[in-house]
Amino acid sequence: MKKLPLRAWIEAGVMIALAVILHQIKVYQAPAGGAVTAGSMVPLIYIAVRYGPGLGLLTGAAYGLIDFAFEPFFVHPVQFLLDYPLAFAVLGLAGLLRRWPAFGAAFGIALRFVCHLLSGVVFFASSAPAGQNVWVYSALYNGTYLLPELVISMFLTYFLFAALANMGRPVNDART
Repeated sequence: MKKLPLRAWIEAGVMIALAVILHQIKVYQAPAGGAVTAGSMVPLIYIAVRYGPGLGLLTGAAYGLIDFAFEPFFVHPVQFLLDYPLAFAVLGLAGLLRRWPAFGAAFGIALRFVCHLLSGVVFFASSAPAGQNVWVYSALYNGTYLLPELVISMFLTYFLFAALANMGRPVNDART
């Protein structure tokens, strides 16, 4: 990761704080964890698109740790890693698709889904109804909140970056 200006680190901190605030505005709370929020992943995706995947990964991981501090739940250290720092760090990979921010958001959220899917299969299989495939159960459970979150995040990301571009502001230039 190239050396970033102090402004980038300050923006990352502010966006983590904004993500924490937006996460408190819940449209739907899943019974065993996970929620549809008021676009809480968009600030993390913004950092990834603006400054690249390096700072995006760090910002997401930091947010994941803070999210755990607010809603601590874990059954195993690997489940903790999958559901918190790793699940949110992968949002930073949206920065790989900097030219297409909404698709970057979809990519990052899809990777987050994979983290939660694996956690559900390995650590929460006992929650699946009798006779239901645990992969199907985990995919359906995590999809109930991540699919709406994906739609909200793609919509907000598209309009955020379109608005910034229309204002003539450089969007994904780490030198600004």
